[in-house]
Amino acid sequence: MNRKYFLSSLLTAGAALTSMGSWATPVSPTINSSLKVPPFLKPGDTIGICSPSGFISLADIAPAVQLMESWGYRVLIGSSPGQQDFIYGGTDLQRAKDLQQMLDDPEVKAIMCARGGYGVVRIIDQLDFSGFKKKPKWIIGFSDITVLHCHISRNFNIATLHSKMCNSFPKDWTKAEPVQIETILSIRQALAGEESVFSAPFNPFNRLGVVTAELVGGNLSIIETLAGTASDLKTKGRILFIEDVDESLYRIDRMLWNLKRTGKLDNLAGLVVGGFKLKPDEPGEEFGRDLYEIVNSQVKDFNYPVCYDFPVGHQKNNFALKCGMVHKLEVGAQHTFLTSVRISV
Repeated sequence: MNRKYFLSSLLTAGAALTSMGSWATPVSPTINSSLKVPPFLKPGDTIGICSPSGFISLADIAPAVQLMESWGYRVLIGSSPGQQDFIYGGTDLQRAKDLQQMLDDPEVKAIMCARGGYGVVRIIDQLDFSGFKKKPKWIIGFSDITVLHCHISRNFNIATLHSKMCNSFPKDWTKAEPVQIETILSIRQALAGEESVFSAPFNPFNRLGVVTAELVGGNLSIIETLAGTASDLKTKGRILFIEDVDESLYRIDRMLWNLKRTGKLDNLAGLVVGGFKLKPDEPGEEFGRDLYEIVNSQVKDFNYPVCYDFPVGHQKNNFALKCGMVHKLEVGAQHTFLTSVRISV
């Protein structure tokens, strides 16, 4: 089943014409035949839940457990949910041990991180991915879990799933908003191997174009802080998507300067800008540019397609994206479409 999510109504055709400009498809988009795609899930498979970042109570993961079980999956709750070491889901040792057990357990076919927050970078170098490399499984989450997406992409070339986590599942499914239902169901569809098609309305800052390439990305601040490390994300020839929350405009500007100076924006196949929940400027400390102007200033010298306001990020319309897998990005005069390319495994 194709999943499409149409956001707000289109802007006027006159506004659309102001930004069409010129564009060119990048010379060498990345379509890597050596990418490893974990087996898609079937009824009866086990999804493990652990909390490698922030604290979450067992009560708060219950709605996710119940819903995933209703989908026909078994759910294994690890030792870190319910544990607490200040802001963390247990000590570094406890969180690393729990995630390691999930990585090594042959019965676990996917690992859903219970929530984001902070903490994965503190344990990433303690983890042994040797078993995971031999028998890949889906790693599910976003925000701080971007550390895992980037590390796995760079070192093992294995697909992962950027999506909502347990703390985003509605407590009462019957009272959930349509967008909540759509986004949660997109996780199920991705795990089942279904094609996805998501869309966003035209934005006057968009740069039109069509490209097919691997999709990578996640939380902008995490991608920035991983620069120069063993988890540094490779973006050349790929479609990069970014999102962030609780950041000031000047900090977003600084992060994008980092991406540009480290070459991450130079040779993209395309750029997808998702949701950005920004902190307001302090009175008298106004930055003077909005998000669109900040991003546009960093990509104006390149010719790949760019889209804004895509439904991914710290927001209700946060759809499941298959990191590492090939997608077709179509930035047009009315809508943007991002379509996953079906791969049989």
